[in-house]
Amino acid sequence: MTADLVIRGGLLVDGTGSPGRLADVAVTDGVVSGIGPGLRARRELDAGGLVVAPGFIDIHTHYDAQVFWDPALTPSSHHGVTTVIAGNCGFSIAPCRPEHRGLLGRTLQHVEDMDLATLEAGIPWDFETFPEYLDAVERRGTALNFGCYVGHTAVRIAVMGESGYERERPTDDELRAMQCIVDDAMMAGAMGFASSSSATHSGDGGRPIPSRLADLPELEALLAPLRDRAKGVVALLPGERIKHGDLYGLQRRIGRPLTWTALLTVKGFPYHEGIIADNDAARAEGGEVWPQISVRPLVFQMNLREPFTFNMAPAFRDLMSASDAERLDRYADPEWRRTALDDVTNRTAIRLKWESLTVAESPNHPELAGRAVLDLAAERGGSPLDAMLDLSIDDHLETRFNSVLANDDPEAITWLLGREGVLLGLMDSGAHVSQLCDACMPTDLLGTWVRERGVLSIERAVEKLTGEPARVFGLDGPGGRGVLREGMAADVTVFDPTTVAPGPLRRIRDFPADGERLTADAPMGMVHTLVNGEAIRRDGEPVPDALATRPGRLLRS
Repeated sequence: MTADLVIRGGLLVDGTGSPGRLADVAVTDGVVSGIGPGLRARRELDAGGLVVAPGFIDIHTHYDAQVFWDPALTPSSHHGVTTVIAGNCGFSIAPCRPEHRGLLGRTLQHVEDMDLATLEAGIPWDFETFPEYLDAVERRGTALNFGCYVGHTAVRIAVMGESGYERERPTDDELRAMQCIVDDAMMAGAMGFASSSSATHSGDGGRPIPSRLADLPELEALLAPLRDRAKGVVALLPGERIKHGDLYGLQRRIGRPLTWTALLTVKGFPYHEGIIADNDAARAEGGEVWPQISVRPLVFQMNLREPFTFNMAPAFRDLMSASDAERLDRYADPEWRRTALDDVTNRTAIRLKWESLTVAESPNHPELAGRAVLDLAAERGGSPLDAMLDLSIDDHLETRFNSVLANDDPEAITWLLGREGVLLGLMDSGAHVSQLCDACMPTDLLGTWVRERGVLSIERAVEKLTGEPARVFGLDGPGGRGVLREGMAADVTVFDPTTVAPGPLRRIRDFPADGERLTADAPMGMVHTLVNGEAIRRDGEPVPDALATRPGRLLRS
């Protein structure tokens, strides 16, 4: 039989970790129909000198809203990603009653840096329940395969309304109602349940997001549907009320894979070694807890209109709902500055490193780009915060500063990449879009950590991007994803191992309501990408027709 398409002459790295081998890959009706030499097909894609791998899987995205106005899910689709999981950190946009849309939007605005006007213009809101949301995504179609968690914060708001932000404990009836929502979501195909207890997550009005108020009994009750139906993944951010030590017992009691965000490195603070020791001990006893790691420094390009890095400090948190005029007034006040400096220095959950702060963009002072904030402070005779505030006032809050928060220890990242039981995650694709773009992590891994540093073999790197997450999320069954073998879905990415790299970041305005974002839309070495057998990238360029065909599938657990 003649196949629809053959990918000819590439080095097949199949996602299992096995050594690469030269082979053609044939595709028929969206499925891998043959692997071997000399295969015939009606069409060909040249892969000579290139690596042919399964499409990459991004398990930590926030594309819940963006999927409606950008079904290509950029920039992930530029970087070989063919499958994404949304709803992370508990921030799904369903369930959501009409009267709660503003509250949920303001939550996403502050905690994930999503522009409120963009959300209001871009979400169609032809759904309320989580099953209806999945149907709405499926009805419109996507260029990539799309799965989604049901989120704790969304569930709490749907049942408790405004009091979900205020009350620690739901009533018995409210808890049962939330359980029913989660159960309905799981029956409809949610990929699992996501929640956050992280002190970094403040939402509407600077208040702790609803899931931060929940205790362990509430969380465990909401995970009961996953246990009872024996399906889905638990995704958590431990922190205030749900501690890291709680995860192992919780996972044993629920009996489902549990992944948590994020095991980051901090130079001079090797806490990751203790975390891995705990994880190894739990795995030896049959546990299945998967910390997520990242290979990119956690760098935010923030401004002081929406200063994510500083919003954990009380003085800044109190301004999260303030207008620009109110911010400018407070920023000029010497007394407020003294209070804010103390708060930022001593009262945040993230250990701020002033030496890591540099000027990224300044409309009125472009000559300052790249300058260290500490150097500016020394020249001006004030504190580093004074330097940032003065420049921001002069730029009417448009100045952007690079802030390195964590993951700044390459030796520790190297050590973590060599460990079993960790997943690549925290790409945060679709979140913090004006301040961060880590959707390019796959090309960074292959370019920096495989080719340049030799930390991983190309086979192991591809497995960590494909087969490993597919196994954890149950996507690797017959007809599934993550591995290239006959009978599996033809999600394929073809790249040049000698040139693959993330490419530059650039700031654009292409979101609804003139929303801006950072994007990485010009990767190097990414040649072809297929989703269910249809090319969405060919010969190094996106395929315009991919948006018409939208070959992605709505993934249901």
